[in-house]
Amino acid sequence: MTELSLALSSCITNVVQVEQYAESLQKHYRISLDKFPDILISLTEAVNNAIIHGNNQDLEKQVLIQSQKTQKGLVIMVSDEGTGFNPKNLPDPTCQENICECSGRGVFLMKELCDKISFDNNGSTVKLFFAI
Repeated sequence: MTELSLALSSCITNVVQVEQYAESLQKHYRISLDKFPDILISLTEAVNNAIIHGNNQDLEKQVLIQSQKTQKGLVIMVSDEGTGFNPKNLPDPTCQENICECSGRGVFLMKELCDKISFDNNGSTVKLFFAI
């Protein structure tokens, strides 16, 4: 199976490279234009979280993005070098008391846009699955 990967240092300005990576995925795996926005938004959120929350914007740490086509779809893995987190401990951003909070929506968005999501390595790797 062919795999596309990208390693980024944990500088928030590197998030701009995610769109180019997503476009290369779209071309390589022939992803439909209606599915592309879900992939781009989810991937951007995952990388943003990895840089800010996982690696604490430590330039010595990297974020690794890997993708692989399977028989059922596309798996994109985003890994950071942080200690991880428990996704079950995240507050629900749709609850009334969290509506005005500025953070906490990234994982919620990914869950809504992906066909399946899982967290490995104590939460330092997120696997995004898209049926394409």
